[in-house]
Amino acid sequence: MMYFSAEIPEQDYPELVSLWEASVRATHHFLKESDIAFYKSLILGGYLQEVALCCMRNESGRMMGFSGTAEGKLEMLFVHPDYRNEGVGKKLLLHAIENQGVNLVDVNEDNVEAAGFYAHFGFKTIGRSALDGAGNPYPILHMELQ
Repeated sequence: MMYFSAEIPEQDYPELVSLWEASVRATHHFLKESDIAFYKSLILGGYLQEVALCCMRNESGRMMGFSGTAEGKLEMLFVHPDYRNEGVGKKLLLHAIENQGVNLVDVNEDNVEAAGFYAHFGFKTIGRSALDGAGNPYPILHMELQ
């Protein structure tokens, strides 16, 4: 059994960041160790406070995945590797679309699986940036729900 938790108190941020790191290590194989440390510092340094967070928890309360949205854009969606392919990402995405008005997402071009996931739910690529939001050379696909 899974359930949504729209309120994520700051005392749960360490669990959330741990989930983020596990997810990134399982899916972002193009990142170097120094990149992971860099992005982790950004998340810890304020990214979490800039988005509306939502998570899915299992019956024992363990965080399975989370999303962060702002102004109609899905800013982050990460699923713990232990719960991949169990519908957690789908439920988080549909919740963001239906309840938070999400119709935009940026995804790393090198994360082909994620780009395919969003395309499966009707997102189309509407643009591309050679650099990511932090100015690093990781191309970003800008996608919009059609």
